[in-house]
Amino acid sequence: MWRDDRREQDSRADLRLPILGVAAWLGGGVAALAEHHTGVVVGAAVLLAAVLAPALRRASTSSRLTAVAAAVVMAGVAAVGLLRAEQIGGGPVADLADRRALVAVTGTVTADPRLISGGFADTVMVRLTARSVSSGGTRFRLRTPVLVLGDRSWAEVPLGATVRLTARLSPARSAGEAAALRPRDGPIVVRRPDLWWRGAAAVRDAIRDAVAHRPAEPRALVPALVDGDDSRLPVPLAEDFRTTGLTHLLAVSGTNLTLVVGFLLIVARWCGVRGRWLYLVGAAGIVGFILLARTEPSVVRAAAMGAVGLVAMSSNGRGRALRGLGAAVVLLLLLDPSLAVSLGFALSVSATAGILMLGPPWRDALASWLPRWLAEAVAVPLAAQLACTPLIAAISGQVSLAAVVANLLAEPAVGPATVLGLVAGLLGLVWDPLGRVPGTLASWCGAWIIAVAHRGAALPTAEIAWGTGKLALIALTVLVLAIALLGPRLLRHPLLGIGCALLMVAVVVIRLPSRGWPPDGWAMVMCDVGQGDGLVVSTGPGAALVVDTGPDPGPMGACLDRLGVSTVPLLVLTHFDADHVGGVAAVFSGRRVGEVWTTSIRQPSYGVGLVDDAATAAGLAAEVAPYGRTISIGEVRAQVLWPRPDLPDGLESNAGSVVLLIETRGLRLLLTGDIEPDVAARIAATVPGLRVDVLKVPHHGSRFQDEDWLLSLHPSIALTSVGAGNTYGHPAATTLDPLAAAGARVYRTDRDGSLAVVPGPDGVRAVSQ
Repeated sequence: MWRDDRREQDSRADLRLPILGVAAWLGGGVAALAEHHTGVVVGAAVLLAAVLAPALRRASTSSRLTAVAAAVVMAGVAAVGLLRAEQIGGGPVADLADRRALVAVTGTVTADPRLISGGFADTVMVRLTARSVSSGGTRFRLRTPVLVLGDRSWAEVPLGATVRLTARLSPARSAGEAAALRPRDGPIVVRRPDLWWRGAAAVRDAIRDAVAHRPAEPRALVPALVDGDDSRLPVPLAEDFRTTGLTHLLAVSGTNLTLVVGFLLIVARWCGVRGRWLYLVGAAGIVGFILLARTEPSVVRAAAMGAVGLVAMSSNGRGRALRGLGAAVVLLLLLDPSLAVSLGFALSVSATAGILMLGPPWRDALASWLPRWLAEAVAVPLAAQLACTPLIAAISGQVSLAAVVANLLAEPAVGPATVLGLVAGLLGLVWDPLGRVPGTLASWCGAWIIAVAHRGAALPTAEIAWGTGKLALIALTVLVLAIALLGPRLLRHPLLGIGCALLMVAVVVIRLPSRGWPPDGWAMVMCDVGQGDGLVVSTGPGAALVVDTGPDPGPMGACLDRLGVSTVPLLVLTHFDADHVGGVAAVFSGRRVGEVWTTSIRQPSYGVGLVDDAATAAGLAAEVAPYGRTISIGEVRAQVLWPRPDLPDGLESNAGSVVLLIETRGLRLLLTGDIEPDVAARIAATVPGLRVDVLKVPHHGSRFQDEDWLLSLHPSIALTSVGAGNTYGHPAATTLDPLAAAGARVYRTDRDGSLAVVPGPDGVRAVSQ
């Protein structure tokens, strides 16, 4: 009885720090809300105090102390958040930014430069902590975060270096920065990075060099596993990792730290280190990992969660880890209260809490009829994925069904790949060829993880679309809670457990019905991809010609999956704007692609890079659409009407949009990309008297149209691909109304969803999803 009472008391004590963690999280949320709604926050605080005061008077002394501590923590985090917001937003740098002042700045680089490709020029983003700002003869000494938006000369500035620059200030782009800086020239490095930064950079370079001789995908994956360096990862591979719930492997996570520091502790034990010295080794490993992976907030967050994971491996691990998780949340939020509204932070804490809270009962249930090691291997990814599912759905609008199995299959290779990659980097510092041996082994392990991602993403129902509205997310959360509570009871019985596993496999492997969509006999579908274009023309069972891919892979991939498209003999990307090529990875994910056609105007460079990376990873090379050529693919004939090969240099991307005339099943379809009136006039002159059954309205229904030419086509159906609530004014009534008045049936994806063109004996019709 005494032991039971003490265990119950310890259980209550174990929840005190997690309660303080929740209070700290609320405090960070209060700080974020109070910046814009101070009155609402104060009123809510007064009301909450009035409601809780009577209950606290009747509570035990221990409960009252916990409540007081929670209130103090919440107030402390909120105060830190408000003070930081005032320091950043109300300081001299922000005032100078409001006046667009020209300043001289000296600061320290706090993050690796990041290249952002744009339509006219590339921009390099560099985060600095400004330590000195001078303007108009006045000099301010401070410590304020700012964002530099420079040219390519900033791409190689090393992390940790102190630089000097002259720049024009502008207001900040996010709450965590005091201002944005547009430098007049490149950086002047006045102090090299400290020794530890140079050492970390050398190890990162050595890891990349150790796998440089391996194929492209493993060569890019190993650095991502070891230190979060995913800069060289092909877009299609990253999309397959997202689909299968393996994205956490590509970013710095608690798993990385647990593997790296755990390996160091094992080596230390082999070397005879014992007792408190092991804590010193562990602490040094955590610091070294943070330096290797960079001291960004996401890395510090991951290190804290990884440290909790290491605690969980010790004796009495679960209780200590829960207390450690609460303490880590409090500490992180005191250091950076803005984490309270960070989805990445929420995902890290949710995954860790899920493993600690849900993992043991699921493991124990499975261990009643499975070997304990296998039960634990299944329970850990299942608990983490289940805890994160509502948040992932809120971010992506997708629920991954293949995630648990994919993580289970990939997990045995993650540890060896990470540890071998680190060893390769360390040995590579001594001698490059020496590092290639473990680097090769690490890449072999990475190849297995890559195979799991590719095969998992190719499954018919690897993920399902889920709404991001309040009701949809509430329903999903209730479903997750029900599974979390009832799952262990079901899995305790072997027959029920095996039945649940078989049911999950069947759901993933067998394509789910989609409520009568697509309609039988569809010839073309305009996918609802938001503000962008994504068109699919059927060329036979399971095959289609795809024209553009929308701005994101998710909606385009879901559309192709619902249509049952597994083969794409021809992918046409009308031009390289992000709203037409951003989802290109979805076409290559689990599908066979024959050829890729693009425009001759290779701008903007961001889109060009996406397309080239995706095509190269599939062993293809994008070709310029051959002007005037007509090709036959199954039941489809397609002719390229634009662009001509003699386009002058310097044209903007829309002017080079590929225009296709499609003939299929007795229909003529005109797919126009984003062409504008000057191009329309040239096509009208080249192909006079052109008439079509279906018109893809150019440029999302923009008001810039050649109305006479559009009406001369006499389309029966006019389709416009456009995103709801877009800020461009698309589609314009001046474009669509004349078409409707001329007898065309006008449809738009923002109101009708995906649209299928279906020929029939009574003419062509459009069916909305």
